[in-house]
Amino acid sequence: MSTGDLVAICEALPPEKREEVADFARFLLSRQNDERWEAILDDPRGYPGLEAFLDETSRETEEELDLNRL
Repeated sequence: MSTGDLVAICEALPPEKREEVADFARFLLSRQNDERWEAILDDPRGYPGLEAFLDETSRETEEELDLNRL
């Protein structure tokens, strides 16, 4: 489907339906970012640099670092 086809379809819709289509497109775009971050976080290689930084930071602070608050 070309951009022109999509524009023609949206122009044929009533304004409230156009807004629903736009909202759904925004939702799909936001999910792309979520899926990308989920794949990054699930990387089985881990994050040794980040883990070393967190270990060093936790040694420098008096209270323990709460990973759930990051």
